[in-house]
Amino acid sequence: MHHLIYIADPMCSWCYGFGPQLNALLDALPGAQLDIVTGGLRAYNTEVMDAAKRTAILTHWKHVEQASGLPFSTAGIARPGFVYDTEPACRTVVAARILGDDLPARSILDVFHAIQHAFYAEGRDVTSLQVLAEVGAAALTDARDRAGLIEPPISTIDSTAFLDTLRAASTISETRQDFAQAQRWGIQGYPALVLEHDATLHLICSGYTKTAVLLERIAAIVQAAP
Repeated sequence: MHHLIYIADPMCSWCYGFGPQLNALLDALPGAQLDIVTGGLRAYNTEVMDAAKRTAILTHWKHVEQASGLPFSTAGIARPGFVYDTEPACRTVVAARILGDDLPARSILDVFHAIQHAFYAEGRDVTSLQVLAEVGAAALTDARDRAGLIEPPISTIDSTAFLDTLRAASTISETRQDFAQAQRWGIQGYPALVLEHDATLHLICSGYTKTAVLLERIAAIVQAAP
């Protein structure tokens, strides 16, 4: 079985663009184990976004839109006083990982993608813990439903309960641990994908990469193993 480690940030535009490529890769590798480590691209940023920074970021977004064909809304970064702090969104992925520890490997990725869709396609404020709790709870509920893990009378994961996990000191600490792990691995760019094979970590990509290339690289590593 393939063991993949995805190091990324929900508020990284190229990670958003990479989503369909990663989904296609996982479709091509049924049964693959997937772990997500959040990278903290702009974690703990406190600077209010000015017009120049917004223009520069929107230029990047246009490149991602052209490469991926995914929808983009500018509303997420157009609101007055917007601070591009990615820690809350990363922490939401960690909270989902905690609450969904009984779910299949791809379920937490579904939550990751839901946060991205809320920010990039819908223009929602995913620096808001309340918004993130709503998005995370809904996505996790959908994931549990698809996995057949929801039984009456419990039909949903409450956003209030999700918010409690999101605010917990242990979740904040685990998110910091993710950031530290990404730094220890020397990850220089997102999205990054690592293959663990024969107890060795192999960097498959650092940056947006097509599925076909990923499959070629994985096959080469597996075939080269003794």
